[in-house]
Order: sequence, then C-alpha cells, then structure tokens
Amino acid sequence: MFGTSGIRGPVGDEVTADLALSVGRALGVDADRVVVGRDARESGRLLVDALAAGLRESGTDVVDLGLAATPTVARAVAPRDADAGVAVTASHNPPADNGIKLWQPSGQAYDAEMRETVAERVRDGAAALEPWDGLGDRVSRDATAGHVAALVEALDLAEPLSVVVDVGNGAGGVTVEALQALGCAVETLNAQPDGSFPGRPSEPTAGNCTSLSALVRESDADLGIAHDGDADRTRAVTADGEFLSGDVLLAILAMDAAEPGDSVAAPVDTSLAVDDYLAGADVSVTRTRVGDVSVAARASEPGVAFGGEPSGAWIWPDETLCPDGPLAACRLVALASERPLAERAREVDDYPIRRDSVETDAKAAVMERVTGRVTDEYDDVSTLDGVRVDLGDAWFLLRASGTQPLVRVTAQARDEGRADAVFAEARDIVDRAREDASADG
Repeated sequence: MFGTSGIRGPVGDEVTADLALSVGRALGVDADRVVVGRDARESGRLLVDALAAGLRESGTDVVDLGLAATPTVARAVAPRDADAGVAVTASHNPPADNGIKLWQPSGQAYDAEMRETVAERVRDGAAALEPWDGLGDRVSRDATAGHVAALVEALDLAEPLSVVVDVGNGAGGVTVEALQALGCAVETLNAQPDGSFPGRPSEPTAGNCTSLSALVRESDADLGIAHDGDADRTRAVTADGEFLSGDVLLAILAMDAAEPGDSVAAPVDTSLAVDDYLAGADVSVTRTRVGDVSVAARASEPGVAFGGEPSGAWIWPDETLCPDGPLAACRLVALASERPLAERAREVDDYPIRRDSVETDAKAAVMERVTGRVTDEYDDVSTLDGVRVDLGDAWFLLRASGTQPLVRVTAQARDEGRADAVFAEARDIVDRAREDASADG
C-alpha cells in the first residue's frame, strides 16, 4: 500500500475517502494528536475530512493546517506536541492523483517498519473507536508563519536579491513570504494555488520551467526558483536563464553544508561529478536507495551533514529531516548573494551519462540473473538498490522499475567513449539475463 513516498495514485481508484478513513483509524490506534495539511488539489479537501474523521472517532485530536507545504506539515508536528503528521499530497504527480505521506515528530517521514504497521492495521481493519463522548477535537491552525520565521532565522543574506519564484500553482507560497521577509524583491509565476496545475505540470523540470528560465534571462533577476505541488522539491535557474541540473545543485548545496571529513547522503544514481567536486574539499558521498525517505534516514546518521536527491529533494539534518523546498530556495538565494550560481555551477564537471530501459514481464527473474552475474564478474558491487558497479573511472546501475515492466540501465564515465563502452557492457548484461529468463520461463 505504501511506497517509499507514501500512498500515491489516482483519486477514486487507488486513493479514496474510504482509504483515508482507514488510515486515520490506523493512526488513531496509538496517536493522541495528529497534524494534517494538504496541497492545492481539490480532492485533498475530502481526503482530509475522511482522514480526520477516522482520527477523531479514535479519540485523536486533529490539528488542521489547511493548505500547507509538505515541509510545513512535517515541521509542525513536534511544536504542537503531536504524535504524527499527515500530508495529503501527490507531490509532483499529475492532477488526477493524490496521496498520503506520514511524518514523525523528528520531521522524518515514516520508515519502512512504521509504514508497514499502519498498512497492516488498514488491511486488518484495526481500530480503537471511542464512544460519543470520547471523540477527538479538530482545530484549525496556521503553521506557515512559523515556517517562515524558522527560515528567516536560519539565513543570513550578504545582500537582498531579485528572485523569480515559480510556485507551480502549488503550496510553496511560504518561499515567497520568507524571501520577502529577508528583503528580497520577489516576482512570482503560477502563484495562485490550483490543483489542476494550469500554469505548468507540477514537476519542476527544465522542460516544464521554460517560462521561468525565459523570465529570469530577460529580466534583471539574480536567480529563479521552482517548486512542485507540495514544495518538497526545489530546482533553480541562474541569472542567465540556465536551468541547473539536479546533480549540479546537489554538489553546490552539499559543498556549502559540509565540512572537511563530513559525508553527504545521495542515491545510487547520483553523478560521479558530485563525488569528484566534493572530494576536493575532503567531503565524501555515501550512497542510499533512491527516494527521499532513504536519503533522510542516512542524513540522520552521525557525520552526515547533508542529504540530497537530484530530483530536487534537499535535507539539512540540523534543521529538519524532511525535504524542505523553501529552505533550499532560501539557501540558494543566500549562496547567490555571495557569488552567482552560474559561477558555482561552472566548477562542477558535466560527465556524460547514458540511460535506457529494457522491457520485460519478468523483472524479478531478470534481476536475479543480473545480480548473480554481476557479483561473479565484478569486484566493487552494491545491491543496495538494484545492482550498482563501481569501476573507478565509471559506474553502471541496473535497477528494476517500481511501477513499470522495465529494468533501467544507467552508466556514466568521465569521457564519452568510456561512457558508451560501459553502457554497452551494462546493457548486454540485462539483455542476456532477459534471454535466459525467457528460455527458462
């Protein structure tokens, strides 16, 4: 029921009011107070109502934040002495989807064991319902002001800048408020919350943010910021309109966050260029499974100063263990106030990377054969998430898609010829494994 990013899927099919009610009852078994917030999707209203009903009939008090960024919800759990937080959101997914993501008082998302406990209760119909005089209360509260105050306190700008913020019709208005409080001149795009995402698709990719790039390039803005629907992701545009890759942003933010001897957490598909850039400052990269939940878990460990995922999730464990898009936005503005982002980006190498997918209806059988062959033939192999081989001057990753009948092949090296050769080698491993699985099938 729960993926690594919580429950997520089409409304009326996988995500229903009945499911939200069941999740509320499951949480209510052992929670006295729960903070709830939602993104701009219209379906979020009824899902919050259903979730709150399940909580309240379990005797659990509900603190309803209304429309709120996911990091605002996560940050609000501990200050309100709550046992959990719930963000009703499908994050960067299309308008037809919605979802439910659960948060601990530490600001970290529910881990696999906690998610499974809730899932088992939902499957078993477990509940601890109270009589009429034992129902929980539901109160409305604002947490955005507290989030803004925390961002302002955490930042120190060398000078206020001119910033364009593409809110993506989502819940990321907290970024605009925080930057204005820091003295910045802020122009917005797609600032009106609208869960149909009329301005652009919710995910902040280069292709979806061409208007942001053009506006920053043609104006006197110092940089641009883009969020997804619930503002847990942040991407950036330089003053000349260049949309920075997630790997470049990871390198820039990690370099600022880490001290010599520290490590930073990043998923297995992160560019080798990040390792090389940080190595110059005696900062290492520790690899995690793909997904911000895994990155956050590693970032909570001693000696890990920062966690990041090239998709746009950035985690400062000293501040919070949730991906905080508004915090990332403010930190990027602070860095740009000291030295332009474009200058910083030029210091990070751009290594060639190759990606493709192999279709198969037997993902498990193919990956079993891939794992056996790779562990037999290569020395430095990680099976943390798929199969990753470190060749020193290159790497490749073979990983089954979590949602499609595909095995994904990724390879990277420091030069084009080597990248092509390693990719061909990796692709051949998957092709042979698929043939063997079909022959045995």
